[in-house]
Amino acid sequence: MSEQNNSAYSDLLRMLEKAAHLLGLPKTEYDFLLEPERELKVAFPLTFDDGHVEIISGYRTQHSSVLGPFKGGVRYFEGATSDEVNTLAALMTYKCALSNLPYGGAKGGVRIDPRRLSRSELERLTRIYTERVIPIIGPQKDIMAPDMNTNSQVMGWIVDEYSRFTGQYCPEIVTGKPIELGGSLGRVQATGFGVFRLTRNVLEKYGRELRGTRVAVQGMGNVGATAAQYLHAEGAVVVAVSDISCGLYCSSGLNIPEIIEHIHSGGGRPRLLADYPADGVIRIGAKDPLFADVDVIIPAAMENQIDAPEAQNVQAKFVVEAANGPTTYDGTEALLKRDIVVMPDILCNAGGVIVSYFEWVQNLQRLSWSETEVRDRLMGMMDSAFAATWDLAREYSTDMRTAAMMVALKRLVAANKLRGMYR
Repeated sequence: MSEQNNSAYSDLLRMLEKAAHLLGLPKTEYDFLLEPERELKVAFPLTFDDGHVEIISGYRTQHSSVLGPFKGGVRYFEGATSDEVNTLAALMTYKCALSNLPYGGAKGGVRIDPRRLSRSELERLTRIYTERVIPIIGPQKDIMAPDMNTNSQVMGWIVDEYSRFTGQYCPEIVTGKPIELGGSLGRVQATGFGVFRLTRNVLEKYGRELRGTRVAVQGMGNVGATAAQYLHAEGAVVVAVSDISCGLYCSSGLNIPEIIEHIHSGGGRPRLLADYPADGVIRIGAKDPLFADVDVIIPAAMENQIDAPEAQNVQAKFVVEAANGPTTYDGTEALLKRDIVVMPDILCNAGGVIVSYFEWVQNLQRLSWSETEVRDRLMGMMDSAFAATWDLAREYSTDMRTAAMMVALKRLVAANKLRGMYR
């Protein structure tokens, strides 16, 4: 157990208890959420192209099924641990409840650096991991999706492996898969678009226009890059971005379309910002966008990026969390004391799971919705979740993170009571 990941789960429990206290809920009404329902750890041999074999560890955590089947991504990350996966699974439970989706939270992880794998090695890894978790997954049990370092191709391999194992084609076992295999239009852009939408919504509530707003984005993966693209297109001035290699800064605004074109020019693997031409831009540290002199920062990289000491260096008025858990509990409290608005992850990055739900529904009914229909439904559900959170924050005179957790907790507790879960 890493101290960082253990701290992340403890932070989540502190948030839960704060929300429960404001709602006046005794612990006996929410204690079913304190621990995951199921944790699976697997280990398997992976044969590399050169013939050598390594034992790889993998995880799948199912946090709560009170609202429906489990739902959550699977990440390939050399630092993956069971504690990290547990925290992310729990976050998915609250995210789904906040968005009013009929899902419980889950998350999977494989401890490996996928950058050192060939395509054939990556496929073998995916198929073996799928075989190991098949006993607990299924289209009505647990539906996987892409996460860090996984993509639609990885989902396609999972579809094929699960279908081969069950003897029937089953595209609804995952979401975020290729369009040709039953994926949904608009799924790739959904999370980043949702971050953009919620940024605009909160600015409007504070009487600010998006056009001219200065923004910095930490993390230019799919989510961060998509959010930056929409913000730039709508007139926001994105002055700083970063990835694991470095950051880029330009006080008058970066050329976001050109940067995204650079990232995608590497073929099958994203090109790093360290390789981006330096003309007209200043190279900064990978974490520096979080402390830039801007109106909005968007942490879109890893968890635990802003703790209490680092919160003192944040200059933005708004923190819009695109990553899962980028701000610690103490970091959030420090930001709130400085009157900085924190838009929580379970609200801001829910676009991906919302459109994943749409994809699942389309697969179950063997339907295909247009991208316009998907986008309209997504905006409606995200705006509804934002309104519910905003209204509860005003009713209880609390912050947006606590209010979001309160909305989710109320729905989870109500469902648990109605189901009459045994004790």
